[in-house]
Amino acid sequence: MSHQDRSVKRNRGIYLLPNLFTTAALFSGFYAVLAAMNGKFEQASVAIFVGMVLDGLDGRVARLTNTQTPFGAEYDSLSDMVAFGLAPSLVVYVWSLSELGKLGWLAAFIYTVGAALRLARFNTQVATSDKRYFQGLPSPAAAAVVAGGVWMGVDYGIPGEEVSYLAVLLTGGTGLLMVSNLRYHSFKEVDLRGKVPFVSIVVIAVGFSVLQVHPPLLLFLMFLMYACSGPVLTLIHLRQRRANRRSLSTSKEDER
Repeated sequence: MSHQDRSVKRNRGIYLLPNLFTTAALFSGFYAVLAAMNGKFEQASVAIFVGMVLDGLDGRVARLTNTQTPFGAEYDSLSDMVAFGLAPSLVVYVWSLSELGKLGWLAAFIYTVGAALRLARFNTQVATSDKRYFQGLPSPAAAAVVAGGVWMGVDYGIPGEEVSYLAVLLTGGTGLLMVSNLRYHSFKEVDLRGKVPFVSIVVIAVGFSVLQVHPPLLLFLMFLMYACSGPVLTLIHLRQRRANRRSLSTSKEDER
């Protein structure tokens, strides 16, 4: 077998490690749907959060091991669509939205199509967008808001039908935020391999300790605050641009 033939044969394969994490994230979304169909909404919500962790790992593993491929990027997007697009909408629909008939499935569909459009836009703009910010609410964060709301409701013993209209606002709202032009911090500028002050480790340890007090409530509030940060960050950015324009026009008038 020539060197060229061996190269072609090797290119037909896929890298195991990063795609293994992607498959696990896909399974988390699949399991979340099955759990919700069987009335196990707490397990369904936890599965979506587990999928978030696995989704964050597959890309980092690919970069660390230099195993990034177009196949892996496409597979990751399909996995995200199931785990953070379809699964959260079905979980909240079975838990609460089904009580509202057409309004319920309409809210679930708005979330699902919002996630699909968000992922498609991200894939087409990934080479030209500012790495520091996301355009629109990321689908994993939107899934965390919806799944966190379901998890919190189950944990507090709140029947889904009692908060169905609130679930409509939460589901439809996050779906619209995903396709909005609002700016969200990506936190990609954080260097995980660099040195940090010793106090940073203490803060992280305290954060984990606080999270253990009541995970459903704290996770829901944390991601809800992130979802609300988009409008605030965009408003601040627009005010800064207006201030810069005013100062520029003032300086031009002074020169005259």
